[in-house]
Amino acid sequence: MTLICGIDEAGRGPVIGPMVMAGVLIEESYIPKLKAMGVKDSKLLTKQQREALFNKIKKTVKAHKIIIISPKEIDNALTSDDLNLNWLEAHKSAEIINKLKPDKAILDCPSNNTKAYKSYVENLIKTKTKLIVEHKADVKYLESGAASILAKVTRDNEMEKIQKKYGNTGPGYPSNEITQKFLEQNWEKHPEIFRHTWSSYRKHKDAKFQSKLDSFEKFIK
Repeated sequence: MTLICGIDEAGRGPVIGPMVMAGVLIEESYIPKLKAMGVKDSKLLTKQQREALFNKIKKTVKAHKIIIISPKEIDNALTSDDLNLNWLEAHKSAEIINKLKPDKAILDCPSNNTKAYKSYVENLIKTKTKLIVEHKADVKYLESGAASILAKVTRDNEMEKIQKKYGNTGPGYPSNEITQKFLEQNWEKHPEIFRHTWSSYRKHKDAKFQSKLDSFEKFIK
């Protein structure tokens, strides 16, 4: 009996809300069940389809683990000397592997250098797990597709909580007009929900600092 773990993330790019990492542990012989259920990469499914599959996946797999990574933790990683977003994701992937203890783990690689990323994760895991590290693993492997669904639904649920408390944020991506407007109006009012290291957030903070500096310069003149 070979136990396989698929791992994927949701929410790398948004300026608002958490990033979510998810892993599923499944017996290799059960993988066809995922296909029969309609499991695919979460981006290829509608919101309703993902939500319908969420509990079905959890009941079908042997175990799962979901990690919610707050904006503050992301910022701390990006301002540290030894981490970036890719390495943070690697650490969370290793945490999932160490918890689920699979024989084989499939990771969707966020780095251009799959060899370096694989080596980095291997140094973090404490189990005898064979790693498969590929780009677009969530599309190629049903195990990773299942993990992507758990991550995406969890991320959406977290965003719904934020919207209930703070108002319409949009999806949280800097390119979205609703998110841009919300960011402009709330970046200083509700700093806890934003990723401060994102350029879209920093530009508002920098603009305020420049405005204060200009006012001070006019004052001393």
